[in-house]
Amino acid sequence: MNPHERLQLPLVEHDLERLEALLAESVIVGDTYLDSVTTHLIYAGGKRLRPMLAIASATFGERDATEEDLLGGISLELMHLASLYHDDVMDEAEVRRNVDSVNARYGNLVAIVAGDYLMARSAGIAADLGTDVAGLMARTLAWLTRGQVSEVRTSFSVDRTEDDYFEAIEGKTGSLMAASCRVGALTADHSVEYTEALTEFGRCFGMVYQLRDDILDVIAVDNELGKPAGQDLAEGIYNLPTLYALRDATVGDELRSILGSALNDDDRERARKLVVATDGVARTIHAAQRFLDLARGSIAVLPSEGLRRGFDSLIESLLEDLPVF
Repeated sequence: MNPHERLQLPLVEHDLERLEALLAESVIVGDTYLDSVTTHLIYAGGKRLRPMLAIASATFGERDATEEDLLGGISLELMHLASLYHDDVMDEAEVRRNVDSVNARYGNLVAIVAGDYLMARSAGIAADLGTDVAGLMARTLAWLTRGQVSEVRTSFSVDRTEDDYFEAIEGKTGSLMAASCRVGALTADHSVEYTEALTEFGRCFGMVYQLRDDILDVIAVDNELGKPAGQDLAEGIYNLPTLYALRDATVGDELRSILGSALNDDDRERARKLVVATDGVARTIHAAQRFLDLARGSIAVLPSEGLRRGFDSLIESLLEDLPVF
């Protein structure tokens, strides 16, 4: 997915080019070692989805972003990057964005402390933008933490519920996308109606984004996603397709007998094929479609046809390359 091609708001793309230089500058302090750690993933690139949502929500693609609009996007991106530093330590990941992960290159302790630093910079920028933005970022961090704890609490549990799953992904993904749209609305001083509409779009976008990732984890071929297919199964993260498969009358018991602990490559592939053999993927696609419909409904009140069209195309692209059932 190329988000810029789908959004089709040239001014937003130009603003993101302005943001890119400011993003690195926001964490550089002049200490060569610290700067190399904190900018490691920044220079590795990325889609910059969260700043894009923030800027588009602020400007509707109809004007240049102000400095406050750009800083709002930077605050969200730094929080996202901080969460990646911490996630990679927890997952013992070795690669992120096609480069060595920070923990692989610098060690776990440095990665954790650098992630804390990025979080602190995110909070500092938010504080400079005012109490509303600072409060938003504090609440978002709480949601992120809650989502992570929910995921860890239910790891390797074949009794994980759908409520557990949605709590985790809304915290880890939905909340940050929602905050991205909301921070743009706040820096632009949009009306309450527009602010709430944009926030709901961001939440739904995040939910569809994560549901798509979880579908791809079980249907992709090895390394198509930069990791082995079924890696979440091996790590005990039982996502929605797997939860549906565990309740399948035909293969549920067999799948349950495999899961519950770390898997070797053979068992991982066996479990993945069992999940794919059920209607779990199809049902997960339908769940994502429901969030897509909610997203479309939420932005109907926005006055900008260009933004409505761009956001609609952006979220629709998440499901376009998935199988049809």
